[in-house]
Amino acid sequence: MRVVGLMSGTSHDAVDAAAADLTLHDEGSVLRLAPHGMVSAPYEPALRRALAAALSPSPTSMADVCRLDTGIGQAFAAVAVRADRELCGGRAELIASHGQTVYHWVSGGRVHGTLQLGAPAWIAEATGCPVVSDFRPRDVAAGGQGAPLVSLIDTMLLRGRPGAPAALNIGGIANLTALPATGTPVAFDTGPGNALLDAAVRETTSGRAGYDEDGALAARGRVHTPLLRRLLAEPYYRLPPPKTTGKELFHAEYLRTALEGFGTLAPPDLLATLTRLTARTVADALRPLGATEVIASGGGTRNPVLMAMLRQELAAGTALLTSGALGLPAAEKEAYAFAVLGFLTLHGLPGNAPECTGADGPRVLGSLTPGRRPLRLPPNPARTPVALVVRPG
Repeated sequence: MRVVGLMSGTSHDAVDAAAADLTLHDEGSVLRLAPHGMVSAPYEPALRRALAAALSPSPTSMADVCRLDTGIGQAFAAVAVRADRELCGGRAELIASHGQTVYHWVSGGRVHGTLQLGAPAWIAEATGCPVVSDFRPRDVAAGGQGAPLVSLIDTMLLRGRPGAPAALNIGGIANLTALPATGTPVAFDTGPGNALLDAAVRETTSGRAGYDEDGALAARGRVHTPLLRRLLAEPYYRLPPPKTTGKELFHAEYLRTALEGFGTLAPPDLLATLTRLTARTVADALRPLGATEVIASGGGTRNPVLMAMLRQELAAGTALLTSGALGLPAAEKEAYAFAVLGFLTLHGLPGNAPECTGADGPRVLGSLTPGRRPLRLPPNPARTPVALVVRPG
């Protein structure tokens, strides 16, 4: 089946669409993925401003939510059409859309609800393909964290690798999946990836820049140790997994509060401190798991200063590489992951890893919006795949 996976992460800067051929082998125990590449388009400036203005802790209205649901759905639809035309030759059979997370309701260490916008009807109407969307709520309803959902794909990719491998994604929020040498897989959000870094850049440039390109500002700065110590006192870091977080916690106002009493820090020093915070919290999360290899993906891998600090912070002997070494380019991996989740849903197969999310058991995820043709579901495979093998597309 040729599937397009759509993704926009917590940085809410662009919509990514990755296309792949997915095939079950070995009586359904192995899923083979042949990647066809990715297309991406930034949100229109007005839509991105409206999205940023509606995110917690800012107040919003149901009218704003309705407009965003439509606008984001149309943006996703436009990128899906491009992906079908440019990557699939017009032969895409399924679209899997993560949507745009706008709120993840966490209280007392438990997730009570989660909201992703981007009405799938716009995608189905534009492409004519059936669309699987709204993946997270079913895991939440089953008592899970609803994240990180890529943990199932990570465990399938990592299984069989030597030692204790871990997958790390550094987006607005950083998350990891680890296969300890003994015991079951574990996955959780470690804390801010780029969220506080991007907030600091927007604050210090009055919105003229959205991120620290190539870590250039951080490279010129020095870590402010008292500020780093205050930031590391955040209680979230000491919560046991499974756990998730988001920009509901790590936002611009959180940063302003943390800076109180320190006067005005030079932007390079602030960025160096926040970059060290991300590297430190990721390494601190990995250390108890005995990770021997870390396979990184996401936008944070494009920041050489962050990657260098992460290498410094990781335990001695822990290798750090990107998911490109496994055949999935670091910028594309999450979009491919949701293509896999959509494929599993259409085949009636579970898409969560309950040992990672904390759900009561395996669940088929998402909602299905039919395309133009009559909806015909494929037969359910006899078993759920346990391994994901990437082959050239």
